[in-house]
Amino acid sequence: MNEPGFWNDQQSAKKISKQLSQIRDEINHIAKLDNVREELETYISFLDDDFQDSLFVEAIDHLPRIKTFIEKAEIECYLNDKYDRNDALFTIHAGAGGTEAQDWAEMLLRMYMHWAEDNKYSFTIIDSLPGEEAGVKSVSVEVGGNFAYGMLKSEIGIHRLVRMSPFNSQGKRQTSFASVFVYPEFDDDIEVEIDTKDLKVDTYRASGAGGQHVNTTDSAVRITHLPTNIVVSCQNERSQIQNREKAMAILKGRLYQHFEDLRDAEKKKVDSSKTEIGWGNQIRSYVFQPYQMVKDHRTNFESGQVDKVMNGDLDGFIYAWLKYAASLRING
Repeated sequence: MNEPGFWNDQQSAKKISKQLSQIRDEINHIAKLDNVREELETYISFLDDDFQDSLFVEAIDHLPRIKTFIEKAEIECYLNDKYDRNDALFTIHAGAGGTEAQDWAEMLLRMYMHWAEDNKYSFTIIDSLPGEEAGVKSVSVEVGGNFAYGMLKSEIGIHRLVRMSPFNSQGKRQTSFASVFVYPEFDDDIEVEIDTKDLKVDTYRASGAGGQHVNTTDSAVRITHLPTNIVVSCQNERSQIQNREKAMAILKGRLYQHFEDLRDAEKKKVDSSKTEIGWGNQIRSYVFQPYQMVKDHRTNFESGQVDKVMNGDLDGFIYAWLKYAASLRING
């Protein structure tokens, strides 16, 4: 990076800078693990030589913090797939059921926003289609940070809610569904051929907050790739040109992943898993009434603290799935 002319090629320089930052993070992480090991060994040595109740209590008080750090370090060992380090693009779609399902989709959006904040990830809504009365019909989000995709890929599938509906005057228990799909975001240098004749580009007025350009000009952009029927849209940038550039970048990543999935269908089966996930084939259930429980049906990991989960406490579910997926790879 200190070489003359390093920044002449901005694209290459940014890529190398990102790689360097990741390597530095790994080295710092290893150094912290070494410090934790030394700290534990020191406690054990002192307690073996001269056991004191106060020192034992102090050591026990340190264990929860240390355990959390070690568990996260263990989980990162499972994040070694090709795109696990990438930023993530994920979409949430409300299922059938109108306002109730749309409200559930927005509840999931808030849950993931809290999770991202807790884990120091950036969280940017790039497109949103609001519901008629409440909630959202669909929303697309960009999550930025190391291992964002690796962590969030565990959320792909159907999420089921059971609760007493606030939109039902009779107060009956209601079941709602929403789907979550997650894709890795790619660097600009990936090679994907996109023929302009294969694209349908629509412009429309943005529907969210964002300044004077919102609802006054057709600044939002929707691009449909006709051969694959992949649709991407963006409305959060300030101009139509910026929204088009962002939408094309997202489409590029989606297409790259699409063709990677096709070539690697036997191993990954991402597309086939999407077709197998139908309404009722949920990966996780969130039950608010008659009892409180969130349960992942793939791993059987569950929590009775529904409020904490809806406020972003998802690490237990994510870690359990990553361990489960790793065991499937090892055991075939």
